[in-house]
Amino acid sequence: MGDVLYQDGQQQQQQVVVAAGGIVPGSVGGGATGVLNGTDIFSTTASMDADAKLRSLLNCHDRDYEPYIGQRGDFWVMRNYIRAEHGDLRCHETITYTTHADYTFLDNLVPLLERWNAPVSLALHAPGTDFVPTINSIKYLRDCIPESHLVPKHNQVLDTPYNCSLAIPYFNVSAAQLYKTQKKLLYPVNVGRNIARDAAMTHFLLASDIELYPNPGLVHKFLEMIARNEPVLQRKNPRVFPLPIFEVDNNSPVPRDKAELQELLRSGKAIPFHKRVCSSCHGVPKSKEWIAANETDDLGVFHIGKRIGYFVHWEPIYIGTHADPHYDERLSWEGKSDKMTQGYALCVLDYDFHILDNGFLVHKPGIKVLKKDPKRAMLAAKTNQLIKKIIYPELQVIRSRTMISSSFGSAAVGWSSLSLLSAAPGGPPYRAHVSSRRKKGKPRGYVRRR
Repeated sequence: MGDVLYQDGQQQQQQVVVAAGGIVPGSVGGGATGVLNGTDIFSTTASMDADAKLRSLLNCHDRDYEPYIGQRGDFWVMRNYIRAEHGDLRCHETITYTTHADYTFLDNLVPLLERWNAPVSLALHAPGTDFVPTINSIKYLRDCIPESHLVPKHNQVLDTPYNCSLAIPYFNVSAAQLYKTQKKLLYPVNVGRNIARDAAMTHFLLASDIELYPNPGLVHKFLEMIARNEPVLQRKNPRVFPLPIFEVDNNSPVPRDKAELQELLRSGKAIPFHKRVCSSCHGVPKSKEWIAANETDDLGVFHIGKRIGYFVHWEPIYIGTHADPHYDERLSWEGKSDKMTQGYALCVLDYDFHILDNGFLVHKPGIKVLKKDPKRAMLAAKTNQLIKKIIYPELQVIRSRTMISSSFGSAAVGWSSLSLLSAAPGGPPYRAHVSSRRKKGKPRGYVRRR
């Protein structure tokens, strides 16, 4: 499923989010390339025995796949604008990779699909004059790259095929050419994350970034693990399944399994994600032990961690469900810390972080280094103030209400108030009281466990 964020050229520069349809890898063998029915997708994920167990354990509800146009804050949303022909998709049978981008990142889509081999829900930011090259990029992937296996459902905007002799629409495009840059618009990273997530038709989803590639076979092994329902998975706390993230240098292939990853780490050709940018933001509990542990045939829970202490700034990327908190749409990519508050929300709600033993993500090759950007630093300072003075106090209130409602056996009541509090103008009236409760010496955003 794909989503496109659009902004027109008017003075108000109102933005539009277009949600396209499902993107899935193609079937192997004869027949129409890229057309999958429910059985084809299922064969790549779980056995028939696991299917029955998953259906019983998850007790989820299938979601509709209808087009929708509506407003979401400053954006217009065109949901399921371009849909894939994957047939009926049951909520329990696979996992959806949900992500966001502008059209210049679509070179990542083919390697992502080859490794994920399951549905992808994609939100594309296409403001103003970026809308046409965004559509052309989708046409190019469909018409000119057979291995992309993209067969969007018939849509009038795609009637005219792309001329494959023309330049690739998403290659060699500088940031200065983008409408967003020319109009000094911020990239609405969390709007894209949430829209792609909401469009997912499956119970389980992996909300990630398009340049992060999962190890092959992860979907099948994960669903088999859930179907086994071992005691570690029967804890009462809400849970998510974080994936350790790594970077490799430009001359190294993206590892396909943990053994290959370990060899690259030993040779120095791979490092933990953002080690040279913000190591604490992606530091995973028991990471050294995780790296040292040998790979096993099945997938399992290596360690159950919490986002406290040293890991208070952890921004995990994880397999979760539609029930997990959304990302705060007041935050932008330019302002940084865009996943920080969502991680804090999970901590507030006392989530368990079930770190998987053989599952991981690897960034598109290239080691990231810290670069000075005065304009972005200024926006980051404003974001930090927003988080400190508005968002964290809101979540502290949610925590206190959740604790109160939990004593009556209904933690869900406490969480449901978040959307109401977040929308309240002027911020919450509890700020001074909440601030006074923070112990001296604790990092900002630290939640004292009781």
